[in-house]
Amino acid sequence: MSKDFILPDIGEGIVECEIVEWRVAEGDDIVEDQVVAEVMTDKAVVEIPAMYSGTVKKLYYNKGDIAKVYQPLFSMDVAGENNAAAADVAEATTENAAAEKAPVNTGQVSEDFILPDIGEGIVECEIVEWRVAEGDTIEEDQVVAEVMTDKAVVEIPAMYAGVVNKLYYKKGDIAKVYKPLFSITRDGALVEQTTTDTTMPVETPQTVTENTSSPVSQGKAIASPAVRRVCRELNIDISQVQGSGKKGRVYKEDVLAFSQGNQQVSPAAEMPSSTGRIEGGTRVEPIKGVKAAMAKAMVNSVSTIPHFTYCEEIDLTELIALRTSLKETYAKQDIKLTLMPFFMKAMSMAITEFPILNAQVNDECTELTYFDDHNIGMAVDSKVGLLVPNVKQVQNKSVIDLAIDITRLTEQARAGKVSPQDLKGGTISISNIGALGGTVATPIINKPEVAIVALGKTQKLPRFDENGDVQARQIMQVSWSGDHRVIDGGTIARFCNLWKSYLESPSNMLVHMR
Repeated sequence: MSKDFILPDIGEGIVECEIVEWRVAEGDDIVEDQVVAEVMTDKAVVEIPAMYSGTVKKLYYNKGDIAKVYQPLFSMDVAGENNAAAADVAEATTENAAAEKAPVNTGQVSEDFILPDIGEGIVECEIVEWRVAEGDTIEEDQVVAEVMTDKAVVEIPAMYAGVVNKLYYKKGDIAKVYKPLFSITRDGALVEQTTTDTTMPVETPQTVTENTSSPVSQGKAIASPAVRRVCRELNIDISQVQGSGKKGRVYKEDVLAFSQGNQQVSPAAEMPSSTGRIEGGTRVEPIKGVKAAMAKAMVNSVSTIPHFTYCEEIDLTELIALRTSLKETYAKQDIKLTLMPFFMKAMSMAITEFPILNAQVNDECTELTYFDDHNIGMAVDSKVGLLVPNVKQVQNKSVIDLAIDITRLTEQARAGKVSPQDLKGGTISISNIGALGGTVATPIINKPEVAIVALGKTQKLPRFDENGDVQARQIMQVSWSGDHRVIDGGTIARFCNLWKSYLESPSNMLVHMR
């Protein structure tokens, strides 16, 4: 049966692109992952691959035309066994299912809203909250759902005004990118409809959650391009993997389970064991979203970067006094002045003298890239897990500029709604573990950065002055972790001493500012 291929998000907020070349013609047979077109954005020429095998029916643009992201690029007849969703629809239709589409000139019909690409190769997300219900009337650009990726919580807006007919997922379900999220009857829409009912979703949540189907039949496996790509990366023959989805559809979890011991994903495998060795109730909670991403990132960091830790104490007495004297003045301007802007500015000034702290090494450890911009990240304990947004171009900003940026990023991160742009491009990080307690830590480097510092809590402690008299001072312990492939102990010690000198003597920091 014929279906439209939707032009996916091709990155960095691009909403349209020019058709540079069609690699196929109407009537051509194509295979999954075959390049069908080259399109040009304002960044580069991008190849667009087919998601399914089948026959090209109609190209909606000519060479040189401007195509819109999330709109149909071409239509094709999908080969039945190459797509579980198409097979499901075909089974549900009558003997007239192959009839040509005929325009409907009266009334309104339902159409599916396809979950768009939400950035950085993300292929699925969790439904955090529906902002609408079935039957609701919605407006164009109205937020209909909040979804959580492994980076942050993202709001999904409606593309059109109309009435919500069906929500294909429940709160907590995992939704797939490029699959229907909900259906809508658009205001004033006249759309094409087959002689049978084809308004059902391409892939409903049943295909996500149903794990009781029969094993994969002989022949080509049913799986998405993303899953097939995982198989290629792991050098696995997908036809040997038993799928846990409807009609034996293979999911990424099936492939990973197969690679770890040829075990099939099944409801029984996910149930807690009832061996009787633990009395009382248990609760099994999946690790997903930001927490899963953090777990993978931390394992990747400690397993590939030789960490070493350097600790020092900083006397913040003068800095705290300065901040206290300015706090109320800027509070009247709705500017929250904490110590963090001073830490960031002092760090940026020290980086100017020790640029290797603002560098990144490639995986083979054969090249070191130095960055002109000091994009300093700060770890935030958010409601969805640990997030590390970064303040861009700290070297060009005043302490007050930094205070404004830090407040914005902290509030957004704690709500789990920090933008992907604010999470990308960091060059060095600060973890303020002292805000929750503790003095010394061994922070894990935010790969591919080469250093991170953990700030301990500030304590009023006795210290000897230059005359040998004991005074109460505001002391903070700081703990640095460095990548020992490119930074040695002497370098990080000298860097930390310079950073410390600015913080212990704010007047010294002032005279060295540019």
